[in-house]
Amino acid sequence: MTDKKVHEVVMIGAGPAALTAAIYTTREDIDTVIYEKGVIGGLAAITDWVDNYPGFADGIAGLELAENLQKQAERFGAKIELGEVLSVKDEGKYKKLETTDGEIYAKAVLVATGSDYKKLGIPGEQEYYARGVHYCATCDGAFYREKDLVVVGGGNSAVQEALFLTKFASKIDLLVRSELRASEVLINELKKNEKITIHLNTTTNEIVGKDNKVIKVIGTKNAKNIEFPTDGVFVFIGLLPNTKFLEGSDIDLDKQGLIITDDHLMTSMPGVFAAGDVRSGATMQIASAAGEGATAALRIREHLENY
Repeated sequence: MTDKKVHEVVMIGAGPAALTAAIYTTREDIDTVIYEKGVIGGLAAITDWVDNYPGFADGIAGLELAENLQKQAERFGAKIELGEVLSVKDEGKYKKLETTDGEIYAKAVLVATGSDYKKLGIPGEQEYYARGVHYCATCDGAFYREKDLVVVGGGNSAVQEALFLTKFASKIDLLVRSELRASEVLINELKKNEKITIHLNTTTNEIVGKDNKVIKVIGTKNAKNIEFPTDGVFVFIGLLPNTKFLEGSDIDLDKQGLIITDDHLMTSMPGVFAAGDVRSGATMQIASAAGEGATAALRIREHLENY
């Protein structure tokens, strides 16, 4: 091991959880390297506007929040590498990480790779992302006061988010590909809400825009095309945790592919921690991800003190 560079902490993913954790570790002079394969800031960076992050009374652009977190972590000495971690292996005292830049070793690892929203994969979805197409009602619902919306999905999350959006929207069309899969309690609440019209056995085929904003959704019902004029589309068909690189490892995942941790945010592999949206039980909010990052940093410090 003497010929290998060993970091005290390697963090995988550079979203709010890891960047917050890095602020804490580097302030205590703990050697910290962050690997990010995509966008620094994660989903927060590509969220148009964040209204519910504490300390910003008027809200803040997601990209600006991500940039501030990055600058703060780097100010204390965090090093961010643009590259992908391919696997994490337990080699006893050290963890070996296979990366696109070769092998690296760490005394502790934080996995904070987050989750990504499942996409419909239809025309217009990518083109109008954050400009009429959204995946988070609590993040973006307030932009649609007294507007018409389309919500896509039929599970618990879709129904819950549709009900939440009635606080803002004047009318909601809920497009369900087959039948509602939500709990009976939620379905009963849904059916009582006069703002929501349920469209069962309705596919979502295209999102159409004009002048840089969404104007309608085209779907199919009973083999016939049907159009839904709308000011925005919210898609709730599930999340995909970014844990594919951990499949087959000694790190336990739940049925959804999220990382299982103990009360100290440690995974089933000693010395490997997880925080943020990638962790089983996470609330999928930027503020809570930052909080978990701070907690993980303190647990990592304890781990290194007992190293």
